[in-house]
Amino acid sequence: MQVNWKGVFPAVTTKLKDDGSLDHEAIKAGLNRLIDSGVGGVVMMGMVGESAQLTPEEKRTVIKLAVETVNGRVPVIAGLAEATTANAVQYAKDAEALGVQGLMVFPGLTYKSDARETIAFYRTIAQASTLAILLYNNPRGYGVDLTPDVVAQLLEEPTIEAIKEESYDTTRVTDLISRFGDRLAVVCGVDDLVLESVALGVTCWVSGMANAVPKESVELLNLAVTGDYERARKLYRALIDVFHLDTHVKLVQYIKLAENITAGYSETVKAPRLKLEGEERQKVVAIVEKTLANVRALSK
Repeated sequence: MQVNWKGVFPAVTTKLKDDGSLDHEAIKAGLNRLIDSGVGGVVMMGMVGESAQLTPEEKRTVIKLAVETVNGRVPVIAGLAEATTANAVQYAKDAEALGVQGLMVFPGLTYKSDARETIAFYRTIAQASTLAILLYNNPRGYGVDLTPDVVAQLLEEPTIEAIKEESYDTTRVTDLISRFGDRLAVVCGVDDLVLESVALGVTCWVSGMANAVPKESVELLNLAVTGDYERARKLYRALIDVFHLDTHVKLVQYIKLAENITAGYSETVKAPRLKLEGEERQKVVAIVEKTLANVRALSK
């Protein structure tokens, strides 16, 4: 299956039991819920999936469960977030053997590589498998910026097909599209910039809060891509407060709490993250409940 970089690709949360172990049945049920909501693909083991906190065996187990559960209905993308090039290469090979269709590749973790090192890192991974590659550009989070000049060199690798643009600078979207055209799919990576990104030509969105509100997220993207901006703006305004939660350092806890409210899945996270409590938890609950009320009001 080739990856068609269109539609909502949730960065899927990893469902855990109270003891922190993988909840296989909840992982499978969550994937089916997302697919039934009309998503275009799923991204496993991204940052929202707590990739950095899972053991190598756990990460591969989640990918295997996803491939088996999805069963070809949509593309499965495996997040690749490793600290060494050797581990990244092995992960790419293992993910391909497990049957995913693509990799969302983070910069090397823990080290802020310069442009030459960054290019070498991504090229080595691209050559390790035949999988489609989605570059992950989040300079705020990881200190490495995949600028258009860096991307131009990376596109010498034919399997590099797309970039998850999370620089929080919408001018980057236009710069990339105008420079690379159809050679590179530019994917929105920030929930509260999705409508702005679509207006500039984006048709694919890797979303965290789509875990909690998948149907609404799919509807929003479809409205915008088809040019119905009047309805899209109304829905976007209804969802915007919960989308803002996707940009916070505790986005994993916020998304899991929102998903608990909307779908009943556990809030459990891997340490050092802890479940929300007290006033902070109450604030997030209030935002989610207000958002759901806003969405219901639109349908009246």
